[in-house]
Amino acid sequence: MKKHKHKIVVEKTAHYYSLGNISTAKTLWFVLHGYGYNANYFIHKFDGIADEENFVVAPEGLSNFYVAGVSGRVGASWMTKENREDEIQDYLNYLNSLYETLLSRIDLIEVKVNVIGFSQGGATAARWVSDNKIKCVNLILWASVFPDDMEFEVLKTKTNSFLLYGDDDEYVTQERVDKQKALLEKANINCKLIEFKGKHDVPAEVLQEQCKLNNW
Repeated sequence: MKKHKHKIVVEKTAHYYSLGNISTAKTLWFVLHGYGYNANYFIHKFDGIADEENFVVAPEGLSNFYVAGVSGRVGASWMTKENREDEIQDYLNYLNSLYETLLSRIDLIEVKVNVIGFSQGGATAARWVSDNKIKCVNLILWASVFPDDMEFEVLKTKTNSFLLYGDDDEYVTQERVDKQKALLEKANINCKLIEFKGKHDVPAEVLQEQCKLNNW
């Protein structure tokens, strides 16, 4: 007998964490974690910017797994190569729904929206912004790169883009940065590239410094 592959769309419960007070916020930050992180841990990298005017939201990837073996610490992932297109659409639907839920509680005209994607979360953030269903002022890829299939039209007219990487990042190497420069040049995108001293991480002092320098 020949086997057949099928799929159905189901409802799923998603989780997110927040810092700050959304009712007084002037800037809304969506911060997307990397592979193997969980949002509960990752959001604390943004303790230094969360206050009455900066509301930080950390969505968690829809797929959870044990980071090592079959017990212990649990991490999350945004997608894998398996059923890739479905997983991308699932997280786009999820993030758009979260955005609409939060924005229903505030006045978007008065609030600036920034999106930070760290590591694997960078590709997720880039695809989300390029989906063109949110009003994002600043897209910040941190220790990450744009995906090869990125649609850049939104970045030409609506959104400022930044790519930050550490000078000792074991994943975002100089070779990958050079490839990004070529990709951005080909797409005619004015993306600001920023190198900082550090590894594959979001150092608190670098984040706060760049917020001031770039008016995030």
